[in-house]
Amino acid sequence: MAASALLTGAPWLRMRLLPDAPARPFRHLHLRRALSVRASAGADGSSGPVRVRFAPSPTGNLHVGGARTALFNYLFARSKGGRFVLRVEDTDLERSTRKSEEAVLADLAWLGLEWDEGPDVGGEFGPYRQSERNSLYKQYAEKLLDSGAVYRCFCSSEELEQMKEVAKQRQLPPVYMGKWASASDAEVQQELEKGTPYTYRFRVPKEGSLKINDLIRGEVSWNLDTLGDFVIMRSNGQPVYNFCVTVDDATMQISHVIRAEEHLPNTLRQALIYKALGFSMPSFAHVSLILAPDRSKLSKRHGATSVGQYKEMGYLPQAMVNYLALLGWGDGTENEFFTIDDLVQKFTINRVNKSGAVFDATKLKWMNGQHLRSFPHDELIKAFEDRWKNTGILQESESGFAQEAAELLKDGIDLITDADAALTNLLSYPLHTTLSSEEAKPVVQDKISEVALSLISAYDSGELTQALAEGRDGWQKWVKGFGKSIKRKGKGLFMPLRVLLTGKLHGPDMGGSLALIHKAGICGAVTPQSNFVTLDERFRILKEVDWESLGKEQETPAESAVPAAS
Repeated sequence: MAASALLTGAPWLRMRLLPDAPARPFRHLHLRRALSVRASAGADGSSGPVRVRFAPSPTGNLHVGGARTALFNYLFARSKGGRFVLRVEDTDLERSTRKSEEAVLADLAWLGLEWDEGPDVGGEFGPYRQSERNSLYKQYAEKLLDSGAVYRCFCSSEELEQMKEVAKQRQLPPVYMGKWASASDAEVQQELEKGTPYTYRFRVPKEGSLKINDLIRGEVSWNLDTLGDFVIMRSNGQPVYNFCVTVDDATMQISHVIRAEEHLPNTLRQALIYKALGFSMPSFAHVSLILAPDRSKLSKRHGATSVGQYKEMGYLPQAMVNYLALLGWGDGTENEFFTIDDLVQKFTINRVNKSGAVFDATKLKWMNGQHLRSFPHDELIKAFEDRWKNTGILQESESGFAQEAAELLKDGIDLITDADAALTNLLSYPLHTTLSSEEAKPVVQDKISEVALSLISAYDSGELTQALAEGRDGWQKWVKGFGKSIKRKGKGLFMPLRVLLTGKLHGPDMGGSLALIHKAGICGAVTPQSNFVTLDERFRILKEVDWESLGKEQETPAESAVPAAS
């Protein structure tokens, strides 16, 4: 292990090295002297085989913060040629479920974070569920009891609450002040014979400090006088989180603990347990929290927060991995597009920022679009085609309509699920809504009725239909001649045409759009579910528009207030 530690002044630390030490001979250890612990490591803590772990609790869905922690562990392991271990922390028996565990593992697999050891693949340091390691925790708890590093505490809940209240009144940290740290063997034996429930409580030196060289945060220190003796085994025989984690990390030979900054305070207790058991300390790296736009901790009230939710919304695993990596890390360049292989090659722990990173859903969606459009062309087109057929917008057809639609719309789609709205929007014709909108007022007031009359004439003569049958080239040739015939060009020509033919003010390339709309009416690929409005129906609607009334409705208040000339 890369970490080194210096400890002085703790009697149990010296005496645990004696062979065949008698059980619990340390009833006078309440006269504890100061303890000093210092752990340090190189720039990235690397020294020997790299083994990291991600240890989720299966009490819910995989949060994006947990996914980023897993990703950083994965990238660090792969970049160092090390091992990525998955360990399930399921000691919360009331909340942990196997269904949740399966969901978490499925989300990690979807992200492409393959683990080398875990509950489903095994490994030489298993089992990999904490609930299956209880005998190991009890073994090490007894070892600490025999060495005098822990003691039995028979305090009732009422007594402990009273201690907290006294500490609060004295404005002191809520540390343990009970008698069992210094109780005699006879007093302990008396309670055992009575069957009084007890916990295992760890002896913490009254004075001293702990300092670690966090690979992200630099030197972090704590004073031991704020801690007090803490419980490692509950009265029901269940181990406490900090004890489990320490035993697991040590016995699984974890070299680097990369985890959320929420766990930073736990390091003090865990370091004391490491030293009491004679284990080498791993290197620690505490990653900043992911923040909401208001810089509070990201939570459900801010919208989707779990990997599963983003998966269901149509996000790509490649985009999620890329975006999560950039929440607190960068390669020192302006590049923001990374594949997972790129990240493995470029990731270093010393480039992880200790400041909180803000989760920007808009940026994630943009990045998803970048990854979507990076797919091989044929693969991307087929993804859209399959999506439209699966959702019932299109049906099987040899016309090539789906491929042409995907080609036209792909640059405006960031999520595969958005492809549905993009296509149905293209096929729709909300003319009346658009004409009555404030945004359309300049177009309507620019004598749109004159363009409409000429356009209807061109459609009734068949020349527009013939042009659209020839595709974009036919459209471009026709619209050029049409503009000359009505003496319009540029926006003065194309804005009213877009409104009259598509029913909208904005959209993809108009020539491509109209060629597709024409094709949709004759190819049989479009289903009734798409709410498609044919060209015939569009022109029927156009012929029914009362342009005179519409013009009056769109007059500005100043215009309508002008009196008629006498």
